[in-house]
Amino acid sequence: MSGETALFKFLKPRRRPQSTDVQAAAFWGIAAASAALYIIQPFDWIKKTFIDKEPEGK
Repeated sequence: MSGETALFKFLKPRRRPQSTDVQAAAFWGIAAASAALYIIQPFDWIKKTFIDKEPEGK
């Protein structure tokens, strides 16, 4: 993609991010989000908010 290289044209070719760098950043982002959900564990709130809605008549 030519637009992709134009974004990093100011960097030297050796310093430009490679596809493995982007993949690694995406992996660590997913891992961090998963860890945050594991630590916080908002599953009861999600269940009460989105799944077990009270009837509107009450």
